[in-house]
Amino acid sequence: MSKQQCILSIDQGTTSSRAIVFSKSGTIISVAQKEFAQVYPADGWVEHDPEEIWSTVLSTARTAFDQAEAKGYEVIAIGITNQRETSIVWDRATHKPLYNAIVWQDRRTAKACAGLMAAGHEAEVQSKTGLLLDPYFSASKVAWILDNVDGAKARASAGDLAFGTVDSFLIWRLTGGKSHTTDATNASRTSLFNIKTQQWDQGLMDIFSVPASLLPEVRDSAADFGMTEASIFGRPIPIAGVAGDQQAAGIGQCCFTPGSIKSTYGTGCFVLMNTGAEMQVSSNRLLTTVAYRLGGKTTYALEGSIFVAGAAVQWLRDNLKFIKDASESEGLVRSLDSNKGVYMVPAFTGLGAPHWDPNARASIFGMTRDTGKAELVRAALEAVCYQTVDLFAAMADDGVRATSLKVDGGMVANDWLVQYLADMLDLPVDRPVVKETTALGAAYLAGLQVGLYKSLDDISENWQCEQQFVPHMSAPERAGLVKQWHKAVAATQAFASD
Repeated sequence: MSKQQCILSIDQGTTSSRAIVFSKSGTIISVAQKEFAQVYPADGWVEHDPEEIWSTVLSTARTAFDQAEAKGYEVIAIGITNQRETSIVWDRATHKPLYNAIVWQDRRTAKACAGLMAAGHEAEVQSKTGLLLDPYFSASKVAWILDNVDGAKARASAGDLAFGTVDSFLIWRLTGGKSHTTDATNASRTSLFNIKTQQWDQGLMDIFSVPASLLPEVRDSAADFGMTEASIFGRPIPIAGVAGDQQAAGIGQCCFTPGSIKSTYGTGCFVLMNTGAEMQVSSNRLLTTVAYRLGGKTTYALEGSIFVAGAAVQWLRDNLKFIKDASESEGLVRSLDSNKGVYMVPAFTGLGAPHWDPNARASIFGMTRDTGKAELVRAALEAVCYQTVDLFAAMADDGVRATSLKVDGGMVANDWLVQYLADMLDLPVDRPVVKETTALGAAYLAGLQVGLYKSLDDISENWQCEQQFVPHMSAPERAGLVKQWHKAVAATQAFASD
């Protein structure tokens, strides 16, 4: 009797590494997850130890793989999805990182980006990459490593070093250094990749002082990224699908038609809308990015990026000890009839779209002696929804109006949050049966490459709605809440200004 074929998905996130094995129908066969340390060397700096990323990926992937195969399944390919923009530079000979991974949330290069903006480079960067000049993206992080690690610049110029987003680093390690590759979605987040020509761009490399010798080969999102070393899983397994986490979630949500839109609520929040074969440039500081590239054909997306969503709940859990587990937040917020005028602006690492203010820092407004942990937890959850409202308003101003929204990510297990989101957006919100859509998207890409799926239509048949949340808040109440939120954001930015 032949074994049922399945895909191992490696989901390397900002706070944990997860491995999930999916069946062809998209159901979960096995899962393993490990959190890892967040490193904060200075104000606004966020780092990860690349060796800890690697060790957590290796252990979770092996565990999920072994559990699936013990159940009688056969893993035929690997998909990888990853925290985007996070940047690693390593030695090609020793495979060792030169410095910690500089995380997407890190703001250390804010002054350098401001200098490039003052020099008039933002228009070129935006026209070629669809991105803004901001510390969020990889290029300025790579430049910082080359400038601040002794001898790095000379070694990079000599071709001794390699750069990659986390997917590239994992592919390098999984293949024993045989494959230095990435996919078009991850490349599109570096500020070094021209999303029109689908090539690394010399002009962009010159702006950021990053040599071409550092850069990985860019492939389609479903492609041959190399074979794992036999010692890792007991036999070589093809790495066949790669996408940055938000694009992978869009694929997992089957957002394959222009106008389809998803929002992922994890460490941060990311709204991604498929715009088809045409690049749509925002007038409201949203990003144009690659949704996926298949068969050499690029599909684009419009994206709004919120830096802090679940990370605010994590802060309440780990730093303030208000809760022991994120799941406790729903019970706390349900104990309140209103937010009692308390607003949190969770700008712990600056404000993302549509504000793009790297200097802003988190603020809480409207507290009284009566304010307790329930109010602050509610303020954190509400802030996620208000920030999404701002993104949808920016999209509407760009002429793009959503009629519904698909949501995913760890936070959407909270019914209260999803209902409040529907109320604030005044839109129906659909939550899928399989909520691990980021990992699922990477599995779909790998399955497409190895022939488990014939087409995107084949994949779309898997998507199922678990619950739809319909808005029931009155327009005046919604407007009043959003008005107070905007006052809080304005005050936060005013406090951060020189």
